[in-house]
Formats: sequence, structure tokens, C-alpha cells
Amino acid sequence: MHTNTIRCWIIVNGYLQQKKFSDLALFIKHSAERYSIDAEIVRNTELISMIEDGKPILAGFKGDLPDFVLFMDKDIHLARHLETMGLHVYNSSEAIDICDSKAKTHQALINSGIPMPKTIFPPFTFEGILRNDYEAFAKMGEVLGYPLVIKESYGSFGQQVYLIHNEAELLEKIAVLKHKPFILQEFISHSKGRDIRLNVVGDAVAASMYRESETDFRANVTAGGKTYPYTPTKEECELAIKCAKILKTDFAGVDLLFGENGPLLCEVNSNAHLLNIYDCTGVNVADSMISYILKKQFGIGADND
Repeated sequence: MHTNTIRCWIIVNGYLQQKKFSDLALFIKHSAERYSIDAEIVRNTELISMIEDGKPILAGFKGDLPDFVLFMDKDIHLARHLETMGLHVYNSSEAIDICDSKAKTHQALINSGIPMPKTIFPPFTFEGILRNDYEAFAKMGEVLGYPLVIKESYGSFGQQVYLIHNEAELLEKIAVLKHKPFILQEFISHSKGRDIRLNVVGDAVAASMYRESETDFRANVTAGGKTYPYTPTKEECELAIKCAKILKTDFAGVDLLFGENGPLLCEVNSNAHLLNIYDCTGVNVADSMISYILKKQFGIGADND
């Protein structure tokens, strides 16, 4: 395969300095380079999205634009701006925007036959105006039963997810969250401390792992979960692929819970962290992502010479 003329940007957030993010960017860069792609890691802080004379430009940018962009950030405005400039962005700004919000994700999957926990969307409020209609939230608690789960709409690695045991805890957490967007869900006790992650690329599951925590109701590695190679069932694969397709992702990390009657959707990550599943399974999902893009955009086969 000869793709030396193909260039790509791997866009990351310039304000996130943690090693796990820089390691992920390098991991993807190395995969692109194995396919002879000229890959450059670009921070979102290096690009100035600007409208000039009614047209989108990158202010002050004098170089050549890439052939495609791997957007490993959640700067929706930048992703959309690059799309308006005619660049191929993976994932699309629309997919990133929906997956970044747990509320938007679940609403986008309504009426599609996707099994998921009972989910309540609390009334919206403005910044500085508290949600002080506690009677409404007390009713939500009665509907879902206790314990229940509160998830802030925007959060990663299992953070901003809270297990609520009673009405007093619920009202206390509502007061702490103030105007932040969040959802309330029934607690799936059958899946306490365990779930599965399926990395979907295109219309196939590229890798999967089982996650389990002995000390936390969340199975995320950041929350103390351990990972194990996992062979998903046909039903689990079909569910993950269907979710990714509905949300129009090119690749995604789909998390499923163990329901008493089958798998349930937990969430869909458009910017899934690939290193944990690589360490667990030995499967390089980044290679699958690059191969998928080369085939989709350039018509280049999957064989890596």
C-alpha cells in the first residue's frame, strides 16, 4: 500500500495535559504512520476558527490542509468549522455533539428498539437559578425507585456519575449540581460493578472487553475496575453496531450493561480511549480506524503493506 501523499491531523485538546491523552494521540499517530500516512498531532488551541467575508477560514494558517482529520477532542465548534471548510472529519461534529451528552445520546436512540435503563430528563434551568422544585424530584425518585443513578450529561471515565440511595441524598445532590445538565436512571443491580466495552468501527466490532470492580458500582478502570478479554454475544454485537449506526459514528466505544433479560445500553463514546482495550486484548483499534478511513474515503483496501 502506498499512501505517502495522504496527510491527516489528529486534533487534541490543548488544555488537557494528562499523560493518558498524549499517549492516546501518539498511539493513533503511530497507527497512521504504519499506513504511510503523514500524521500530525494538532492542538485545538493552535487553530483559530474564523468567519471572514462570510467564509470559514483558519486565521493566520498558511500551510496545507490535511486530507482528513481524526478529531479526538470535543471542541464541537472547531470540528464543525473544519467541516464547513470541506475537510473530512472523523467522527463528525454531529456525532461527537450527540455522544458527548448522555441526555442527547439517549434521546437520539428513542423509538429505535434500543434497550436501555429507564431514563428521566429533569426540567431545564438557567445558570444562577436553582432547581428548587423538590417535589418534582421526589416524584422522579418514586418513579425510578432507590437506589437510582444520576449522571451529569457531560463527563468521562465514569466520573460525574452518582449512586443515590434515598430521597434525602437525591435532593442534596440536586442542590449541589445546581444548573448543570444531568439525567436520572434506574439502577441496574444485575450489572452492579460490571459492564462490557465494545469498540465499533464501521459496521463491525473491532474489540471488546469485560470490566468489573469489586469496590464500586461503576466498572470504569478509572473507578478501580479491572479488564478482561471478552467475546461478545451476537445480540451484544448487534446492539452496539446498531447504536453506533443510529448515532452516525464512524467508530465508537459502546458500553453495555447486563440486564436481567439481555444487554442494555449504558452509553456511547465517540472519543473512546483505546489504550486500555489494547492492553487488555492486544487488539489495536486505531489500526482498524485508519484502515476504515482509507477504504471509505480513498477506496484503498484494508491490507497493510
